Amino acid sequence: MSNRLSPVFTQVGRIILGKEQQIRLTVACMLARGHLLIEDLPGMGKTTLAHALARTLGLDFQRIQFTSDLLPADILGVSVFDRDSSSFKFHPGPVFSQVILADEVNRATPKAQSALLEAMEEHQVTTEGATRPLPEPFFVIATQNPSHQVGTFPLPESQLDRFLMRIHLGYPDAAAERALLESRERRDMISDLTPVIATPDLLDLQSQVREVFTAPALLDYVQALIRYTRQSSDFVNGLSPRAGLAVLNAARAWAFMDDRDEIVPEDVQAVLPSVAGHRLYPVTGYPSLGSGQLAERLIADVPIP
Repeated sequence: MSNRLSPVFTQVGRIILGKEQQIRLTVACMLARGHLLIEDLPGMGKTTLAHALARTLGLDFQRIQFTSDLLPADILGVSVFDRDSSSFKFHPGPVFSQVILADEVNRATPKAQSALLEAMEEHQVTTEGATRPLPEPFFVIATQNPSHQVGTFPLPESQLDRFLMRIHLGYPDAAAERALLESRERRDMISDLTPVIATPDLLDLQSQVREVFTAPALLDYVQALIRYTRQSSDFVNGLSPRAGLAVLNAARAWAFMDDRDEIVPEDVQAVLPSVAGHRLYPVTGYPSLGSGQLAERLIADVPIP
């Protein structure tokens, strides 16, 4: 397996410098058939990461720029009357692609944001009374600016829960930033990327991830983590059953990328900050950027059975 994914990590790593952990989490999210939310300041490479991954995997890619005047029809599509056939013909929107970049998703109104809910959960959209399937694989990468910036609408909990992971890129280290300053523009480099894995192979990898074994003792550990969040007075709400499934799916993908056919506690610990960080709310208010520290606290407080 590592031989099949190594070119992916290598090629994307040449575009997004010094962010190996974030690239691995992004690929794990796709292998687990989840969706990814990247939250960070403007100019950190969020859009570049999404575009580089789509080109590397050879997938159809569409970018949707979320703005305050965006309508659901701009995302899903619309029916237009055809005079020749005297009937309405549906024109698919950009959501009918394999990789969707929902750029600055929290700059759109809640009505526009909600247009993605069914697509992300059911891999289909219902418009004008008709249900239409989306292509496979279907992967949404949404970017958002920190909530304190002007012109942002906070994502509702129901929307946040549709994202398997939330990650932050952060500032590059000195060596990576120097390489960025000395090399070509990253957008120009993206145009030179070629697919390194075929779509049928990617779908096969996603199927193999589902077969990664989960021992009863590992389930005990995941349940202990979930139970802690529900019983602790530090959080407004504990993790939901869907969040528990998300942890397991992400851990399976992480184990699979490490050439293992069974999850170990370290896999859960590796993905927990990205999976649980945006689902936990401390009693003191919404977590600030870097809320993965909440999950790291869980790891420290809950012993492995």
